[in-house]
Amino acid sequence: MKGIFIFISFVFCCNYSNATKILIPMDLEQNNHLKSYGIAYWTLKQGLEIEWLLNYRGGSFIIPFDKTIESECKIRGVSFQVIATAQYSSIVEEIANPEVNMDLVKLEKAPKVAVYSPKTKQPWDDAVTMVLTYAEIPYEVVYDEEILSGKLPLYDWLHLHHEDFTGQYGKFYAMYRNAPWYLEEQRSSEEMAKKWGFNKVSQEKLAVANKIKEFTLGGGFLFAMCSATDSYDIALSAAGVDICESMFDGDSSDPNQNNKLDYSKTFAFKDYKLETNPMIYEYSNIDIPVPRRVPQQNDLFVLFDFSAKWDPVPSMLCQNHEQVLKGFMGQTTAFRKEYIKPGVLIMGDNKSLNEARYIHGEMGKGMWTFYSGHDPEDYQHLVGDPPTDLNLHPNSPGYRLILNNILFPAAKKKKQKT
Repeated sequence: MKGIFIFISFVFCCNYSNATKILIPMDLEQNNHLKSYGIAYWTLKQGLEIEWLLNYRGGSFIIPFDKTIESECKIRGVSFQVIATAQYSSIVEEIANPEVNMDLVKLEKAPKVAVYSPKTKQPWDDAVTMVLTYAEIPYEVVYDEEILSGKLPLYDWLHLHHEDFTGQYGKFYAMYRNAPWYLEEQRSSEEMAKKWGFNKVSQEKLAVANKIKEFTLGGGFLFAMCSATDSYDIALSAAGVDICESMFDGDSSDPNQNNKLDYSKTFAFKDYKLETNPMIYEYSNIDIPVPRRVPQQNDLFVLFDFSAKWDPVPSMLCQNHEQVLKGFMGQTTAFRKEYIKPGVLIMGDNKSLNEARYIHGEMGKGMWTFYSGHDPEDYQHLVGDPPTDLNLHPNSPGYRLILNNILFPAAKKKKQKT
């Protein structure tokens, strides 16, 4: 028996001595997709490079073998395989085949992540901060003070929390104007505007929006969800135009506001018209109108299949173990395609409803991604509803899209193919 034990120990040690890589599969064999991104980020923070295998088993990761990383995978419940040199070489050879839609992208450095969010407590949660916390990816909260004082260049990636950049307080006036949280938001916003020398909140928010645009133009990565998408573009296009009624800024709006919008200043949208009624919970006709008249079981969207070798950027952003995803609602539920600029890349849509859900573009040296809806695992999340427990959704394909964007800035830049 002692001899058998020695033999087994010898074989075990030989196997580990031949181990060169850790493969984290991202297909249906993965126990926890969301925490897998956390492992990838944590590995980058240790100063190690990662290889992201685009379209290979759902967008798997290969990490240099290290007992500490192996232990971390076990602690976080992430499925992994220890592979030897021959197995690794075989995978690389398969991916390199010009006839297969796969590629290998190196991730070099953990991006520094910021979330634009008010310091005061809001009566709604945010999908991005929830999934970052669940995946154990660190982030810092910034708001108007930090942005206006020029701190955005300290970060690589910025998420816009559920926000209204138009100065209309989310257009919650009709239903929540007497709610304590609404009154506090109005008070603190007016105080911030005054502190920075602005007469109106809309003017201060426009200054913030312009700083965010500068960040992106300079090479930053911008990600936004729900109302932070269309309200951001609307604020940029309405620079110098009063689009706020008296309950928001003390005077009436410009009756000719829809003819004065400058769409050349926006990231994603064009030709839209604003909803001028302050009692209607909508900014413009960019958003799909309510009611949408589609049963929940049919409310789906499809991710586009991009060429990993020729279009690595959208390929990275669309890595998933599922291609058909559940739709989900929000203040901005979906983008009407007729109001999307021609140069914008639609990465996920519902063709039958003529709506886009997941779009991407370039701005100067930087890039941006807009993702409609509020919570990928809560179909109709209402103000005051409890936050989603991601322990119940560790394999959420909708939340994976957010985390693709988190890792994206870490990718080694490739020369443009001609």
